Amino acid sequence: MPGTRKLGRTTDHRRAMLRAMVTYLLEKGQIETTVTRAKEVRAVAEKMITIAKKNDLHSRRQVLSYVTKEDVAKKLFDEISPKYAERNGGYTRIIKIGPRRGDAAEMAIIQLV
Repeated sequence: MPGTRKLGRTTDHRRAMLRAMVTYLLEKGQIETTVTRAKEVRAVAEKMITIAKKNDLHSRRQVLSYVTKEDVAKKLFDEISPKYAERNGGYTRIIKIGPRRGDAAEMAIIQLV
């Protein structure tokens, strides 16, 4: 199926959830979530890092329009993107950690490499 996964949510809810998860990932360095959500978060987070690598006014405004916290956007430009300056993509890693106890959903840890 082409395009994004719907994750059982309305468009607004899904967009808000992904914004929050990407912000949290960039802030903390890793998050624990389901495998399908991790794959969606990876796509957006890698785009944000790629945009931040340009480091001009337009890219700052693009990142600030998506990331929900200003200090996380600042961290993205000051610390995270310079770390990946020589790297073309592949900024995140997904590690599967087995089923969740409550509903047996496949869980994973997504982290910045």
